[in-house]
Amino acid sequence: MALLGMQSGEASIRLSDAQTGNGDSTNTAFRGSRERPGAVVITSAIGATPTVTVNIQGSIDGTSFYNIPYTLVGSPETVLYAAIVITTAVTTNYLLPARQWRYLKLVYSANTNVTLTVDAYL
Repeated sequence: MALLGMQSGEASIRLSDAQTGNGDSTNTAFRGSRERPGAVVITSAIGATPTVTVNIQGSIDGTSFYNIPYTLVGSPETVLYAAIVITTAVTTNYLLPARQWRYLKLVYSANTNVTLTVDAYL
């Protein structure tokens, strides 16, 4: 796992690039002292009987991670912490309104025939 920080002029950080299997996203983003809202864009490609569970996690210290709040574009006032279950080929934007984290990663579990590409906009 690589720790990637936002560089001046960068629009996003690639957390996963065609990643399969279970575990943490290939990369963890470090946003430092930035305190503005962000977003995660998850794109899935699927095979037969697809399913994957995704948790969006943050950390203050880069060691202890926990699920962070997110909202959907269509309902930005409804804050969610729950795991996301993906069963189709889809691209979905998840808004990250909270500021109580400096590090960001995704955790994948129960992955059957799903390939994920994820970009974080911080």
